[in-house]
Amino acid sequence: MKAYVFPGQGSQFPGMGKDLYEKSDIAKALFRKADEVLGFDITNLMFEGTAEQLLQTKVTQPCIFIHSVISVMTDPANFNPDAVAGHSLGEFSALTAAGALTFADGLSLVAKRAAAMQKCCETQKGSMAAVLGLDDAVIEQICAQTTQEGDVVVAANYNCIGQIVISGSEQGVDKASKKLEEAGAKRVVKLAVSGAFHSPLMQPAQQELQQAIDSTIFSTPKCPVYQNVDAMPHTDPEEIKQNLIKQLTSPVRWTKTIQNMVGAGINEVIECGPGSVLQGLMRKIDRNVNSSHFGA
Repeated sequence: MKAYVFPGQGSQFPGMGKDLYEKSDIAKALFRKADEVLGFDITNLMFEGTAEQLLQTKVTQPCIFIHSVISVMTDPANFNPDAVAGHSLGEFSALTAAGALTFADGLSLVAKRAAAMQKCCETQKGSMAAVLGLDDAVIEQICAQTTQEGDVVVAANYNCIGQIVISGSEQGVDKASKKLEEAGAKRVVKLAVSGAFHSPLMQPAQQELQQAIDSTIFSTPKCPVYQNVDAMPHTDPEEIKQNLIKQLTSPVRWTKTIQNMVGAGINEVIECGPGSVLQGLMRKIDRNVNSSHFGA
């Protein structure tokens, strides 16, 4: 059984999607549609933009979504999922690839999500850090203790066994990082991000996104979508919408998502879109599962 997975923020690179555009008339039409939906020439930004330009959240997220979804839509004969999932932003790509959202609606939601998150980052300074080599329970306890002391910090991304990303106020992340190092973490690495994604500090962005999600039509996907908030498979459009709304302030339960997929019989995981981050995480979660890149 095959699962197709879609990456989140951080997988972008200059020139992304140009090869897809040059090889396919379907891709050309979808890139033109993307420019139309967004109201600016994102195609040129993807092909010719600098790494710095692609780092802006409001640009990064649509770029990764466009690349991920077009890679699948230009080769539909080879896209035959038994399940799909996406890491954070990638959940929107997964839902679109599985037919729960149209390309235009998926991209529109991603653009609104990115803009709301960027606005949130500008009004509420936050940060994130990757914690390596420490048990989940210890990280959760230290985050809870630091938050009780008045500086918000939470476990935000459960990426793989031994790698969790924490998120919160700058002070909260700094304080928790010191405590985590003292508790025996192999490394605590501050991430080059501008905000506290998947933490309570994203509440204003969540409220904006909820309005957009509530007014968008979702269809039943052609296969189960394993969602970030509970790592469980969903096909009911209303459940999917509610989980998407919760996603911005809830942790990404990626380790559990993969474990649940494997438990349901998935033995092949195929990454769709830019980069190979999810293949790397897959090898750390379960080496017995065959992982590859779509189109490779």
